[in-house]
Parts: sequence; C-alpha cells; structure tokens
Amino acid sequence: MFSILRKVLLAAALLPVSMVAQTGFDDLPDPTAPTAQPTGVGDALPTAIDHTPDSIAKALMSRPAPGTTRQGTNPVLFLIGNSTMRNGTRGDGSNGQWGWGFYASQFFDGRKISVENQALGGMSTRTFYTDLWPAVRDSLKAGDWVLVSIGHNDGGEFFDQKRARAVIPGVDPDTMVVGFNQRTQRQDTVYSYGNYMRRYVSEIRAKGAHPILMSLTPRDAFDADGHIVRKPQSEWLAELSKELDVPYVDLNEISGRKLDSYSHWKEQYHFFGDHIHTSHYGALMNARSAAEGLMACQHPSLAPLKAMMVAEAVLAGMPGNPGSSKYSRGAGHSGDAGDAEASKPTVFFTGDSTVKNSDNDDDGMWGWAALAGEVFDESKINLVNAARAGRSTRSYIREGLWENVYNALQPGDYVLIEFGHNDICPITDVKERGVIAATTDTCHVYKMEKDGRYEVVYSFGWYLKKMIDDTRERGATPILVSLTPRNEWPGGRIERRNDSYGRWYREVVEQTGVAFLDLHNLSADVLDREFAVKRLPKNKEKAKARIAKIKERCGNLYFKKDHTHASKAGARLNAQSVARGLRIMQSPLAEYLK
Repeated sequence: MFSILRKVLLAAALLPVSMVAQTGFDDLPDPTAPTAQPTGVGDALPTAIDHTPDSIAKALMSRPAPGTTRQGTNPVLFLIGNSTMRNGTRGDGSNGQWGWGFYASQFFDGRKISVENQALGGMSTRTFYTDLWPAVRDSLKAGDWVLVSIGHNDGGEFFDQKRARAVIPGVDPDTMVVGFNQRTQRQDTVYSYGNYMRRYVSEIRAKGAHPILMSLTPRDAFDADGHIVRKPQSEWLAELSKELDVPYVDLNEISGRKLDSYSHWKEQYHFFGDHIHTSHYGALMNARSAAEGLMACQHPSLAPLKAMMVAEAVLAGMPGNPGSSKYSRGAGHSGDAGDAEASKPTVFFTGDSTVKNSDNDDDGMWGWAALAGEVFDESKINLVNAARAGRSTRSYIREGLWENVYNALQPGDYVLIEFGHNDICPITDVKERGVIAATTDTCHVYKMEKDGRYEVVYSFGWYLKKMIDDTRERGATPILVSLTPRNEWPGGRIERRNDSYGRWYREVVEQTGVAFLDLHNLSADVLDREFAVKRLPKNKEKAKARIAKIKERCGNLYFKKDHTHASKAGARLNAQSVARGLRIMQSPLAEYLK
C-alpha cells in the first residue's frame, strides 16, 4: 500500500500535465481543425471529424451498436481503436482518409464470423475504456474475439477541459495520477498504458471472449537511419503479451517494414492529409498487415480464429508466396494466366481492349498483345497478356488487376504499360474510370454516382508513375507504351494525339526516366504512308467525302466496328510496331524478339 501511495505522490509531483507530450506519442491533430492539404490537391478537403467524446452521439449514429453484426450464433471480432482504424464520422473516406478497420472484413469468412469496427477517431486507450468500452464489453459473448490496437492519442494533458485523454507511458501496474477532470467535471484517476491494457484483457476473458493485442499503425516519420519510426507501445505490448499470455501482433513492425521497402514517393501516398492518417492504399496495407500478423502468430489460442480467415486473401498481399498472384509460374507455354515457365523471364502486357480483346475470331476485334507471339521468341521469354478491355489506369489499379501483376513480378521481368483510351472519361459516372487530365501529383475526393462511394482520384500521370514505381520495386523493367492510333483523319492525315496524351507520356518519361515506346506514332506513320493525302480538295464537301473514303479504306483493313478497336490485321500492325520500337530504343527486351 505504501509503495502504491508513493508512486501516486511521485506521479503527482514529477509529471506535469504536459509531460506525456514529450514522450513521442503521436497526439493526433485537433479533430475540429480542417484537414491539412496534401501536396497537389487543388480544392480544399472536407473537414476531418475525428470525434472526441463531446460528439460521440453523432458518431454513434454511424458506428454499429455493439454486437449487432452478429449472425446467428457466430462469433464477432470486435476492433478497438481510433481514427487510424476508423476515420471520420462514417468511416467512408469522404475526407480522403481511411481507417484500416474498413478493409479488415475481407480477410475473414463472413459465413463464420463478423468483423465489427468499434473504433472511433480521437479516442485514447483511456477514453475508449471509460466512454465506449462498457457498451462493447456488455455485448461480448463466449467465443468472441476482441482486437485492441489503440494508443495514438494517449498524449496531451491529463485533466483538461477539451480532451482529458492522456495516459501514463509504460506498463507499470501501480503508477497513477489523481486529479479533477474538467471534461467530465469529476475526480478522476489516470493509470499507465499497461494498466488499461490489463483491464481490457481481464474483462474480455471474464466474458469468455478472446483478447488480442496489436501494436499501432506506423506514421510518416523517420528515425536517424532513415527508417520508419517504431512506436514504444510495441515494446510495452510485447511485454504484456508474455505477462498475460495473450496473442500479440506487431502491426507497427509489419507495416513499417513494408513502408521501409517502398520508394519515398510510394511511402508518402500511403498517408493522406497529414503524417498519421492513411489513404485507401495505406489503410488496405495495414489491414493486410494485421491479417498477415494474425495468420503468422503462433499463439495456440488463435487457431480457431485462423480457421475463420480467408487464407487466399491474406496470401494475395504477400508477394512470393503461393497464391499471391493469378500469374503463377509453372511449366508450359505462356500467353495468359497460370502457365509461365519459371526459368524464363516474363513480359507482362497491361492495358485496355487495344491490348487484349476477344482475340478469337479472325473477323473480330483483336488486341495487339494477343499476337505478341508473332514477334517475340517464346522459347526465350514468357508472354502474359494481363490487359483488360474497358479499363483505364485508375480502374485497372482499383479493381486489383495491377496488383496481380505486381505480386507476380520477379527480377528480370518486363512490364509494358499502355493506357489512355478510357482515361479521359467522366470521373464519377457508373464506369468510374476517368482520371484528372494531368501528370502532376494532384488528386481530389469525388463521390461516385453509382453507389455514393467516395474515392480519391489521381492524375493520369500519377497512376502511370505508380505502376512504373511498383515495377521497379520488384526488380523488373517498366516500359511506357503510348496508346494505339484511332481511325480518324483530320486534314487527310491520321490523327496524332501528341498535344494531349503524347505530351503527358513525355512528361512522365521526364519525371521518372522510364523507357518509352511510342507505339502511337510508329503505327500512325505506317497508316499515313498507306492512306494519307498531301492535299485535300478546297471544296469542303469534296474534302469531307475524301476523308470519309480514307477512313473507310483504313477501317476495312485495320479496324473493326469503330474507330478505336483493331482488326486482326490492325493488331498485327501494332505488334510489329512494338517490335520495331524496341529495336529503335535498343531495349534489352529486343533480345527476345524473333
């Protein structure tokens, strides 16, 4: 008793209310302040509302009532955290920021367990315990799981009027501070971080549920060696895990290693608006890291939970593991998914319908990569046509098509990146494929017409740079390919889109140093030689008729159904232009041509 009292008196005497702010806690931005502008964003973002307890009533209208997601007698996995787990009032990305709890359910079998995100922005280990935890605790049933990952907001003052959310750093079970809480207008006692965690664990077990401790998400901050800072809570939780015999996942380390492996440009876009809250990319990365950590944890009590996880979804985020990509490497002929020969390099073709179309009817529409076997020597290199009709840079990435390529890449591979035909479309319509017509790293939060979903949409150049950067990260070689020409003949010559797409491609080349294959102009040169006229009739009607004739002749041979999609002959022309371009560029990939 004397020891405890001594620690109380020492705490009161030695720990001023501003003490915790000096411990390296994150202490997230004021929840009522406007979100900081990320570089390149043109318009002001909506205010980020990370609710403190004075606005919980509004937030509770969006958070599910504890336990209401339960399906029959199935267990529930409750997520306990703050804005890094659930961001904003609704957690729907309306401010461009996402918490990783939004994506956690995709790693679990919803037929066996429901994942319930009870996190709330602005909460600390202490305020969640006092204000929100009782309702969650009361909803627990035997066999449920509770994942506790909280602590970003544990700094600040102990008893201030606005937040009063700070805790004492460390895991000492006795240290405490007693004072008058201005927010709650009553006497209050503040305990150590470890003390609150012990309470969560004890009360979870008392309900017959299973506790899991998880460290914090990393932030965009670096140590003296240039690595992402690891937070002190990781060590505290590791110590508590041993003391309490509780499963522990070091999310801070798992995601921190990933961020360390990325380029600085890529690391930064995993955050949005500030240095702690994550973008869609960062939130999904953290959700995957959490799932990977759970799957890898050897604590025996986790076995039932692992049985309710979707192993394929976890592996999909782990390059190099079986099942990490649809483009596996085994024995056999190449050309599509799942049959690339492991001993040879692979060239991946990415793009839209001009790269991959129906490709099965001699009188139908063809993408040029379907005929890549006519120009590449498949005894030396695998060919994987990963393009998909109707896609833009944005939709190709959003739908996970790029991720399949990214996860399959190995050192020595090549990726040909050819997009453009579907990119400058409406941004919010049902197809959701339009991008910002620029190459600067600009972005904006848009609300989609189809389902009211919010999405941060970036520029054409940004999406290209993402694929280029990802390819290099894997030790593979990216080659930027300009879009195929269209069957349009202004002035009697083939349309050249060099003032729009051509300029944007070259700006990306200048910004990244990527190899550039100008398919657009190479094929256009061939078409001009065959069909162009030096001079049109001065009579407008005769000139119009002449252009129509040119378009008809060219279309009959090289296009099918419209002015964009190629016939088999047109696809062959474009494939030959790719081969010619590789030789002109003196690309190492040219060594694999016939």
